[in-house]
Amino acid sequence: MTQTADDFGEELADFVRRVGELRTARSRPAGEQLTVLDAALFELQHVVDQLWPRYERILAGSGAAPPVERQERQLLKALFQRMPLPVVLIDRETVVRRLNSAATGLTGVRAGYATGRPLAALLTPGDRAAFRSQAAAVARGEGDRGLTVHLQQRPAEPLLATLTALRPPDEPHPAVLVVFQAGRARGSGAAPSPPEVPDLVESTRHAELMDLVDLMTTALLQLPAGEAESVLVEAAGVLCGRFAGWVVADLVDGGLRRAVALGPPGPAGAGLLHEVAGQDPARCPLVVEAARAGNGALQVQPEDIDGFGHDASGTAMLVRAEVSSLMCVPLGAPGRVAGVLTLFRTGPARPFSMAEGRTMDVMARHIALAMRRPRPAGAEGPARTAAVDPDAEGCASASPAQPSSETPPGGSRPAPGSRPPRPRPPDGPGRPRPGHEAPGPADGCSSV
Repeated sequence: MTQTADDFGEELADFVRRVGELRTARSRPAGEQLTVLDAALFELQHVVDQLWPRYERILAGSGAAPPVERQERQLLKALFQRMPLPVVLIDRETVVRRLNSAATGLTGVRAGYATGRPLAALLTPGDRAAFRSQAAAVARGEGDRGLTVHLQQRPAEPLLATLTALRPPDEPHPAVLVVFQAGRARGSGAAPSPPEVPDLVESTRHAELMDLVDLMTTALLQLPAGEAESVLVEAAGVLCGRFAGWVVADLVDGGLRRAVALGPPGPAGAGLLHEVAGQDPARCPLVVEAARAGNGALQVQPEDIDGFGHDASGTAMLVRAEVSSLMCVPLGAPGRVAGVLTLFRTGPARPFSMAEGRTMDVMARHIALAMRRPRPAGAEGPARTAAVDPDAEGCASASPAQPSSETPPGGSRPAPGSRPPRPRPPDGPGRPRPGHEAPGPADGCSSV
């Protein structure tokens, strides 16, 4: 009886508190008072259905219980509240009568607020009907039940709800004791989640990057040792068209020297291509920083339009080329930089991504290693086969003007926009050594 009186006192105190909150809501606008009125009617119905019948039972049984019985009930009450598992006592309609501290922490609802309200309302809509049906069956004496439910606050966490019948003393109808545990009921495992479908675009792009790395490695392995400029020009040819619309290669050999400039083919961009090829790389801040300190750059919609210098009229090269993203990669950093590769994507082309930047770092390390390979003793620069299929991509090439003493003997320098012939030695197709003829792009398009 003491337990009943104590519980009644707690519920009555909670009711008084809620009534006070409703009184403070009278200051709301007239349009919002209907919600407050509904809440007030709900609280009054709670008094009629729960508090008043309980008060009558307390008065009817006001006779003092034996001391031993009072102690037993106090022990059971303490055991119920301190049980580590969430435990809720409900009736056949799932209306909460009591819940312990663990259940309060699980549901996030205070005991005074939850009492008198259906426990099924705290579950996800798909679990409410099954929970009500199982609770009614247990209350009718049809045996214990177990099912998997989900709380609205934690819909991703399944809970095993075990329901068992309990007949409180001095009450005509049995109650239902619900114990919650993490997990699922046997035989109620949810269907396995469908396997994750890989992103086709991302997978395709990754395969393209791996193909590019393989092509670059193949080209570098076919080059003779000790030909740093040939390595740089060959690497630029592999990248142009396949990876970037523009590729500018600068050699670092005591100073900065432009080796080759590769860009889109066609007469429209030939003038700009020749200007880029004849540009002094020392006037390009991005290239100077990469060669001096080994600092690379990856920029999308570059804000510093002066980063790659200007043409003869003072217009920024990045503006003339309509560069939308760029990548400036030192070859050999950290340590002595052997060259610098600058790559442009223009217009609506997809900007460089971080994954592509990482792939370019890998290829830059391989290019630097190939450039530093010493020439074997007594080697005379053996001929080699073409490292890249000349018809793989379309890309125009322009080389800086060389002194007349470096003009190939027995012939004149090709006219702008023309493609120089590739000499073929007896043992297979090859490429002339740098300094004897203007190097052509690795993808085999027009060279200047």
